[in-house]
Amino acid sequence: MFMHFLDFPQLVRAGGTVRLPGSKSISNRVLLLAALAEGTTEIHNLLLSDDTARMREALQALGLSCAADASGVWRVEGCGGRFPVRQAELFLGNAGTAFRTLTATLALAGGDYLLDGIPRMRERPIGDLVDALRQLGARITYTANPGFPPLRLAPARIEANGIVRIRGNVSSQFLTGLILALPLTGVRVTVEVEGELISRPYVDMTLKLMQRFGVTVEREGWRRFTLPAGARYRTPGVFHVEGDASSASYFLALGAIAALPENPLRVEGVGRAALQGDVRFADAIAAMGGVVTMEETAMTAHAPAAGLRGLTLDCNAIPDAAMTLAVAALFARGETRLANIASWRVKETDRIAAMAKELGKLGARVEEGADYLVIVPPDAEHPLVPAAIATYDDHRMAMCFSLAAFAVPLRIEDPGCVAKTFPDYFERLQALVTPAPVIAVDGPTASGKGTVAARVAAALGFHYLDSGALYRLTALAAKEAGVDWADEAGVAALAARLEARFGAAGEIWLNGREVSAEIRSEAMASGASRVAALPAVRESLLFRQRAFHRAPGLVGDGRDMASVVFPAAPLKVFLTASAEVRAERRYRQLRARGETADKAVLLADLRARDARDMNRAVAPLRQEADARWLDTDTLGIEEAVAQVLAWFAER
Repeated sequence: MFMHFLDFPQLVRAGGTVRLPGSKSISNRVLLLAALAEGTTEIHNLLLSDDTARMREALQALGLSCAADASGVWRVEGCGGRFPVRQAELFLGNAGTAFRTLTATLALAGGDYLLDGIPRMRERPIGDLVDALRQLGARITYTANPGFPPLRLAPARIEANGIVRIRGNVSSQFLTGLILALPLTGVRVTVEVEGELISRPYVDMTLKLMQRFGVTVEREGWRRFTLPAGARYRTPGVFHVEGDASSASYFLALGAIAALPENPLRVEGVGRAALQGDVRFADAIAAMGGVVTMEETAMTAHAPAAGLRGLTLDCNAIPDAAMTLAVAALFARGETRLANIASWRVKETDRIAAMAKELGKLGARVEEGADYLVIVPPDAEHPLVPAAIATYDDHRMAMCFSLAAFAVPLRIEDPGCVAKTFPDYFERLQALVTPAPVIAVDGPTASGKGTVAARVAAALGFHYLDSGALYRLTALAAKEAGVDWADEAGVAALAARLEARFGAAGEIWLNGREVSAEIRSEAMASGASRVAALPAVRESLLFRQRAFHRAPGLVGDGRDMASVVFPAAPLKVFLTASAEVRAERRYRQLRARGETADKAVLLADLRARDARDMNRAVAPLRQEADARWLDTDTLGIEEAVAQVLAWFAER
């Protein structure tokens, strides 16, 4: 089911075991190597994600058999370097590895092909790879902007001139794609890298995978790579894809932030024996103070007693995993400086700019440079604040920022973007974390739920949310702005930018003005009931309410706390009383304040509000199936509070 957003309460603890999905980097490389090889390759633990789907679809469009059996094992029948389909148009989405490696391979494969992707792929440079391939005789045409996809490939006229030069300081995938494709030439070729080669571990991984498929490349440092004449790929028969080391970074950081020594976070599927360079993230999180244990194919992490500390790190070797450090820096003492990350700017989004902007939304102080980020963690003067995090259709933005929920409640927009590499990431994450507890108290108007909820919160030392106050504030803001309570769009717009503040002693401010008494009037109570029936208004206030769900816990009262706002609350209470009893209580409250009141009018108004609340189209007032019923017709406040506390103790 597609979700526009995913809201997190503040998380308080992590621990347990997670088994990683297969590595994306290895999966896509092995799929292509198996396709180019002689023989059939059986691939175990292949990552199933958007990126690998684009590669599989491309290979199938090129006429190759690429299918899984009932046990999930994939078999690829190699073509020995000659694709059956010699003319095709391939759509590769935003799969950078697939696009770069297939560009190089198909440019030398002797067919006519068109390669394209989503709009962001058309913004990702590929000119350095194209320039290198043209030195071999490839015929490649840019169909739109020079230096960027889409690309049209025609049969190459291979020129055995011996030397190909390629820049190494933009993306290591260019060199990876070029080297992977060289066996198609059939001649001896030497590749010389100009400038600094970034992300070297990814190139090293490529060379090791090629060796598993029978091709050994001679390497002289990181400057020269020579492929012998006559090299060709042969299947190893069976290949097991190790767990994704980049994905491991989220869970290692999770452990270093919030896991206890007696219940660490264990990550299975990748360890010290890994081919992937991102496994070195373990060293980085250890340098921040995280307690990390490495095994051959597993790692564990837990938080240090003294907490994490900031660090300065050259991230050239771990460009993808380094993103996780930017969010982990929120939990560290002292600033964190991540250097040599220029490649972030040509990824799924400009990750340096995106990371700086979203960290800033949370209240962190960030310095952005051409190839670095400096993150200053929060302090008493600069605390973090709840925020909605944009993900820019970038899977790593979504996964990285989920860790910030250990600092504040937050919203992850477009969480489905994780399907690119880790489709069930959020389900895996939620199985490992413990949120701050929440008690949801619902009930009709004047049932006493607010008084009971506030006293329960005080007894437990929890935060308290009077959701009705937010709707009353919205009604008051609309009245002051001259917006009719029935104007759904107008009221929702006001709710979205509501400047509300709640004091420790029950004071409430609207736009800098103290309005505690004003919003308790009967007029504002009626207005709150009316605006609460508007779907757009409820949507505008949803995250504002969820932002109260912080450590050590929350008690929230309202009409839809259990059904909509906090549906996963471990304790849900439906607190009610007859309309007659509620009218009597309301009458006494008003008289005690010196106001005139008519019991009959109050009773009629309560019944009208009940009908409106129970019959509204969105989030009608009702008792949830798993909520405890608490009838206060004959109970005093203290008795009701004691009952809720007893139920919570049972939980």
